[in-house]
Amino acid sequence: MEWSTIFPNASCAVALIDRLTHHAEILTIDGESYRKREAELAQKARRSAT
Repeated sequence: MEWSTIFPNASCAVALIDRLTHHAEILTIDGESYRKREAELAQKARRSAT
């Protein structure tokens, strides 16, 4: 399935996000990102392998 079949234009995506977050409680999580750390380590490994 292509994104363009779900969101024919940017306005549709913005409207959906607006409706989802209107009554949502937004939480900010401080701390190191496990995924970011793993991605950086993998990138360093690829660079050193070449």
